[in-house]
Amino acid sequence: MSAVLERVRMVRMVRMGMSPYESTLQAMREFTARRGADTPDELWLLEHPPVYTLGLAADAAHGPKPGGSIPVLQVERGGEITYHGPGQVVLYTLVDLARRGIKVKQFVAMLEQSVIDLLGSRAERKPGAPGIYVGGAKIAALGIRVSRGCAFHGLALNVDMDLKPFSAIDPCGFPGMQVTQTRDLGIKESKEILGKNLAGILIGKLEHA
Repeated sequence: MSAVLERVRMVRMVRMGMSPYESTLQAMREFTARRGADTPDELWLLEHPPVYTLGLAADAAHGPKPGGSIPVLQVERGGEITYHGPGQVVLYTLVDLARRGIKVKQFVAMLEQSVIDLLGSRAERKPGAPGIYVGGAKIAALGIRVSRGCAFHGLALNVDMDLKPFSAIDPCGFPGMQVTQTRDLGIKESKEILGKNLAGILIGKLEHA
């Protein structure tokens, strides 16, 4: 394998800690805009301060009500409204899908399967509702954007967080949808360990795709 081919097949994991949403979003946009044919893919592992984000298809009727203390931002990813906050593992997937020969639906399935592989048999998909669920409650949300064949945005796994802000919205556009987190399932690993393991699972899938 040539050095260039080996370089582009590898995936870098970047730990970013607590990162403001807007500056992280701008960094993702800039990374995607300037990347070239031999730019290695990266997974960014981080947390956000409290923020609601609305995808391209988001309907304001799904909340939250105006005047709240948590910022609400419109972004270019797919999907409806979701919440990010401390104690949630956010994994942004800056991946050149075209270079790897991965279709968008295949990539979404890969993200979902990575969470299932992490959590085990209790985790499942729900037809017509992207993400991962346990006992009918959502534990991981995902939404991506693809530009020039390159994906950004990614997925969020609830680990050990304040779930109350979810009650002010219809998570992912589904009224009454319950949310859960790994702590409430008896999973004791920290967000640092779970985030590292989740990234490792996805890296394995990408490097062998």
